[in-house]
Amino acid sequence: MQMTVRDAARALSVAEKTVYRWIQSGGLPAYRVAGQYRINRAMLFDWATSKRINFTMDSDAEEPEVAPLPGLGLALQNGGIHYRVSGDTKENVLLSVVNLLKLPDQVDRSFLYEALLARERLQSTGVGDGIALPHVRNPAVLDITTPLVCLCFLEAPVEFGALDGKPVRILFLPISPTVRIHLHLLSRISFALRNPAFKSLITNEGRRDEIIAAAQALDPESD
Repeated sequence: MQMTVRDAARALSVAEKTVYRWIQSGGLPAYRVAGQYRINRAMLFDWATSKRINFTMDSDAEEPEVAPLPGLGLALQNGGIHYRVSGDTKENVLLSVVNLLKLPDQVDRSFLYEALLARERLQSTGVGDGIALPHVRNPAVLDITTPLVCLCFLEAPVEFGALDGKPVRILFLPISPTVRIHLHLLSRISFALRNPAFKSLITNEGRRDEIIAAAQALDPESD
């Protein structure tokens, strides 16, 4: 998706003259179409992420604080569990995962892929023990309404730049409509991975029904 300077200024919550200044200084990637600057949305997101500048879109309204938070079990049901996912590099694996995701037709998968790569360039999402939690830095840029977590077991371990130096073979990818739900799902995944029984089930690539049942058992009753 291509954005105008006005679109970019709105997404970054700055004045249009600030965007022009960033472009003219050579920092913000842009090109001209019929004399007007145009900016690729994925490139803008990547640039903003590298500069630690918040990126939002007008259409992405936060859900009411009273909305219920989803459990990990339901999110896994929504996102799916996949086995023998292909890819010999981090980039190829993430592309495979993005193509497997159950997403509405309006979601720009190429943008999602670039957003995941941008987050990885900022810092690896490999959390250790062969597990990674790839995610976008700001979930509000994705046009979805149903939160999900996609769990993928890789065909072969892949170097991910994890903190412990171990290659990754298990991925949890959360996709959320709001920052609040995004942080909640990351928290639920982290909590589940600290449970020895759940961790063992994941490490041994348990069956889909076993994994979902185990996740549901760990979810608070209020979820």
